[in-house]
Amino acid sequence: MRRTVVIDAPSNLGLRPPVEGAVPGCYKLAGALREQRLVQRLGAHEGGVVVPPRYDRGSWKEGDGVFNAEAIAAYTVRLADRIEHHVRAGDFPLVLGGDCSIQLGASLALRRVGRYGLALLDGHSDFRHPGNSDGIGAAAGEELAIATGRGQRDLTDLEGLRPYVRDEDVRVIGVRDDEEDRAELAELKIPTVTVGEIRQWGAEDLALAYLATLETPATDGFWVHLDADVLDPSVMPAVDSPDPGGLTTGELLALLHPLVRSPRCAGFNLTVYDPDLDPGGTGAALLADLLQAAFT
Repeated sequence: MRRTVVIDAPSNLGLRPPVEGAVPGCYKLAGALREQRLVQRLGAHEGGVVVPPRYDRGSWKEGDGVFNAEAIAAYTVRLADRIEHHVRAGDFPLVLGGDCSIQLGASLALRRVGRYGLALLDGHSDFRHPGNSDGIGAAAGEELAIATGRGQRDLTDLEGLRPYVRDEDVRVIGVRDDEEDRAELAELKIPTVTVGEIRQWGAEDLALAYLATLETPATDGFWVHLDADVLDPSVMPAVDSPDPGGLTTGELLALLHPLVRSPRCAGFNLTVYDPDLDPGGTGAALLADLLQAAFT
């Protein structure tokens, strides 16, 4: 049986500041989940912290590309080193973010090891890139595009391994029904399912169907990325983009459980929950309960 190893990746480098002079509070996610005794509740092992560089956009302005790009690139390599070590050792890394740009660390690590898929459970596809937007800047809204090789080379081609994930190995699950990039994803044959479709087909049945495609012999396994904003703001308002029309906790658990319990699942990360927006800690308690139910 694989060891679950909890790694903190408290990077907020990929998000825009909530207000001028402040920094995104998602870097506190890992601490908030640990305060809920998540490591003990999962019977997990300690994987330590990969400390991110300082959040400093400097003189960046719109049109300059991804802000904090140099810092994100350096952090991606360091996080990939930690994740790769545990994957090669036969462990199951459970990575607590941070914003969605930490997914690049997992994608790079797995690209070094072999060919891996990606199950992206997210309220948004995070597929903004220079080919479809003039608003490039926040890597947390662009990490899927970057991971599949779209965007500036200093992020998309680290170690000459572009793309970190192939289009055909990605599954996008739980985006809002009005997802703006869905037509492009369909053209690229990246399977994408909305909240409405999940309710139409049934969360567990859909998860099992997608799992069968992720367990294909063509890949060595897959990674699961969970952005807390896939949940409806009625249950999870403490995110940077609390758009209505998200999943219930029960629906997310039904999707998540079969995926993370698969022997082909190489690891998992959680992102974007912001304790600064949740002074009572109810969101942290909800996420800790959800992960305990999914993993144990």
